[in-house]
Amino acid sequence: MPENKNRQFLEFERPIKDLFDEIERLKAHAEKTKLDNSDYIAKLENQVFETRKQVTQTLTSWQKVQLSRHPDRPYTLKYIQKMGDNFVELFGDRNVKDDKAMVGGFAQLDGETVMFIGQQKGINTKMRQLRNFGMANPEGYRKALRLMKLAEKFNKPIITLIDTPGAYPGMEAEERGQGEAIARNIYEMMRLKVPVICVIIGEGASGGALGIGVGDRVLMLENSWYTVISPENCSSILWRSWDQKEKAADELKLTSDNMLKFGLVDRVVPEPFGGAHWDYDEAAANLKSVLIETLQELKQVTAEERVRQRISKFSKMGFWDEQPV
Repeated sequence: MPENKNRQFLEFERPIKDLFDEIERLKAHAEKTKLDNSDYIAKLENQVFETRKQVTQTLTSWQKVQLSRHPDRPYTLKYIQKMGDNFVELFGDRNVKDDKAMVGGFAQLDGETVMFIGQQKGINTKMRQLRNFGMANPEGYRKALRLMKLAEKFNKPIITLIDTPGAYPGMEAEERGQGEAIARNIYEMMRLKVPVICVIIGEGASGGALGIGVGDRVLMLENSWYTVISPENCSSILWRSWDQKEKAADELKLTSDNMLKFGLVDRVVPEPFGGAHWDYDEAAANLKSVLIETLQELKQVTAEERVRQRISKFSKMGFWDEQPV
């Protein structure tokens, strides 16, 4: 978790920021005057916790989108670091290059070796440029598939951590087969014989998320979102402006509670009050316990039955009406 002085606040987190500013002012004053005001500071710190709790209970769809993009929010590598041991990162698609927006490798989860794969956005401006803001190129999805096949070869479960505004839309990505790479991943993930758990930890946008999003169980963190298009782009298409992004977020029904209600995800993992960026350890511990429980459940089913259930699960998604001719 970032130090108080480096912490960043969203607009609707203003009440929390005001409390932090007051705490910092009191600490500086106490250091200067040697006065003991620790009791009052402790009271304000408790008030911070209560305010975080209140903020969580009144979030709109757009505010949840903002939280999913919070600059202090933990990304894939942070979750792997907090949940796993002995992580060994693997690189390259064995064809073009290593895509820094897609990371993966073996690690131990509660003593069991698993393959972690996920998008990594970067923790500062320089790293975000290196990671292409979490937008993978075709070689990133081919790298992910290579690692999935490697895990299947050694009979190791696969856990994917999804956090992307979408696959990279550049011309060079299309020239190298972006659509085919994502489609191939969806096809191959349906048939993997090992347990596959997919977790939306932040943004789950479009085919960029689906490229590593097909599994026996799909989980969502409480303040993440999952849909075909971002609210801003939806607004620009329907209203020719980004000004309606909040309305678009509501209409898209992209939040975790809606996704669970629609049956598109299997479980919502709670976050610390105010969002995962407030406590990395708690956020990772919550997710880790659910992953361990889910893995134990999936291992009770044969490989053939898991594949059959996975195909059936995704085949049933969506609903429609047919009009008589």
